Amino acid sequence: MSYQAPLRDMRFVLHELFDISGHCALLGNGLDRELIDGVLQEGARYTAEVVAPLNRNSDEQGCLLRDGQVSTPDGFAEAYQQYVDNGWASMTGPSEYGGQALPQMLACNFHEMLMGASLSFRVYSGLTEGAVLALYKHGSEALKDAYLAKLVSGQWTGTMCLTEPQAGTDLALLRTKAEAQADGSYKVSGSKIFISGGEQDLSENIVHLVLARLPDAPVGVKGISLLLVPKFIAAADGTPGQRNALSCGAIEHKMGIKGASTCVMNFDGATGWLLGEANQGLAGMFTMMNDARFQVGLQGLGIGEAAFQGALRYARERLQSRALSGPAEPAKAADPIIHHPDVRRMLLTQKSLVEGSRMLAVYCARQLDLEHGHPDASARKAAGKRAALLIPIVKAFFTDMGQEVASHAVQVYGGHGFIREWGIEQLMRDSRITQLYEGTNGIQALDYIRRKVLGDGGAELSALQAELSELCDAHVARPALAALATTVQSRLGEWRELSAEVIAASQRDVQEIGAVSVDFLQYSAYVLLAGFWLQAAARAQDALESATGEPAFYQAKLQSADFYLRRVLPRASSHREALLGGATCLMVMDEASFAF
Repeated sequence: MSYQAPLRDMRFVLHELFDISGHCALLGNGLDRELIDGVLQEGARYTAEVVAPLNRNSDEQGCLLRDGQVSTPDGFAEAYQQYVDNGWASMTGPSEYGGQALPQMLACNFHEMLMGASLSFRVYSGLTEGAVLALYKHGSEALKDAYLAKLVSGQWTGTMCLTEPQAGTDLALLRTKAEAQADGSYKVSGSKIFISGGEQDLSENIVHLVLARLPDAPVGVKGISLLLVPKFIAAADGTPGQRNALSCGAIEHKMGIKGASTCVMNFDGATGWLLGEANQGLAGMFTMMNDARFQVGLQGLGIGEAAFQGALRYARERLQSRALSGPAEPAKAADPIIHHPDVRRMLLTQKSLVEGSRMLAVYCARQLDLEHGHPDASARKAAGKRAALLIPIVKAFFTDMGQEVASHAVQVYGGHGFIREWGIEQLMRDSRITQLYEGTNGIQALDYIRRKVLGDGGAELSALQAELSELCDAHVARPALAALATTVQSRLGEWRELSAEVIAASQRDVQEIGAVSVDFLQYSAYVLLAGFWLQAAARAQDALESATGEPAFYQAKLQSADFYLRRVLPRASSHREALLGGATCLMVMDEASFAF
């Protein structure tokens, strides 16, 4: 199936909702609207013409491991070379190491395009950006000089090596060892599993960031160190030098993203260097992890957009029965299924979830930019708190959304969605991993409530709720927006009450943290998107009242907002009722009683 970047909606979010030009002026990067739109346009061309055509075959062909070398699907190497040559890899990299230092607000749109065009292809470059951040923030000057410019350019790629067969989310259980050498390096030994892009034929070197334990390390997570372990040790002239003592032992045979090599990596006394201080590896890991979790959220968004596009095309073309109100297109043997209410329900659900999530994605990216680039230190700190609050929502909700939207696409296609010919079932298989890696969505929910909400007593969440309430106040007196603003304001009041109940219950009984976490995150996400839909509706109403061009586009925004508030936002109520059910009904049953 084909993919076309949703440029009009991206421009709406960037320019009309969040004023990216003013954002760039604040950051001092010199980008203007013409350049921003040019980047989007060229990104759309590259993803549609170069990347998207590879997606179907990558699923059919997969990767091949032979004699320790992984061959990626046909066309991937050439497409990746274009990715590097055209500067896409260096978009967000630091300028002092050859990067373009473009804002995340802009880059996240291109990354969404990549995810929608081919998730398997994007996997290879996705973790490199996180490796750049970790090395830039925690690495020594010598390591940065040797490795960072090549990673920023994309000439070399990066991985994140955390998971072991017995140690997934619980990193305290990991066994990989690192032993100090006289020259300041370390010998790293152990095996890691599920390593995305651990071996491939796209880049000339692969830089692994590996979690390991030193011999005298404290037990638990306080005894974990982060090391840089390259496939080839960088030579003095900057080229790949000596082959390191590491190898790919196997590649996983997976449900989806079959064009991405997911590797078992064996480190057999491989040479590595500490990133940061000994036994302080979690700091570097979380630098990577926050970026990775935001990127995985974009994966859900990209898959959702691709699935919506496929469903919409099919619904416009597929003839099936007559509309309930009478023939909609009498000249045809039957009406296109887009005239049937239930198909409309699925399409509008897809559209409102995808477009609402895109607004939240760009807003979160804006916070990431401000955290690193705002000229005022207090503003940087505030943006960091807001980004930290939002990232688990972005990761969990967007990936759940992507799976739901892909499932709706299969349903719109009917039986044709279930077979491989149309490519829709691939989207559903590919999207499933996004709910699992970089921390399952249950882990995201725990992070959201335990670290982000309980961590400051709900202060940052209250600040976000207050900002949304001010938005409602600004528009409740406008006749065209009064119903929307009143509904959102009512939900915000309910969200505040629910937040207080959740905090109190979690303080009374630690089991409540896990019992309410998923439903509370989902509730929060639905209400948060309602706030963004109100903002979008307000901008659309402004445009219609001022007779700005494209009235059909803005009218559709108002209609989508109305649909979201009437048919999607009510889901929040079910999550509220579920979490108020408490922990007792989950924990009271004896383990033996689960058996048949």
